[in-house]
Amino acid sequence: MSPDFVLSIGQKALEMAIVLAMPVLMATFVVGLVVSVFQAATQIQEMTLAYIPKIVAAMVTVFVLGGWMMTKITDFTREIFVNIPLWIR
Repeated sequence: MSPDFVLSIGQKALEMAIVLAMPVLMATFVVGLVVSVFQAATQIQEMTLAYIPKIVAAMVTVFVLGGWMMTKITDFTREIFVNIPLWIR
């Protein structure tokens, strides 16, 4: 295997990690922003008010998009394993 080939596999793996993490990160970001605006408007500075909605948003996102995430990572893993004999030559 050439160094360029190894780098391309690493790049694809990082892209896959970003694609899989982005929905959860965006959901928690949006919920965190809404909670922060709510806290600023009402002057409630309770720390648990910031964490609980983010955890719930992350869980709901994984529950809703978990099948899609599993399909993406399974397809990527299958592609890696199927192409191993071609790369060894």
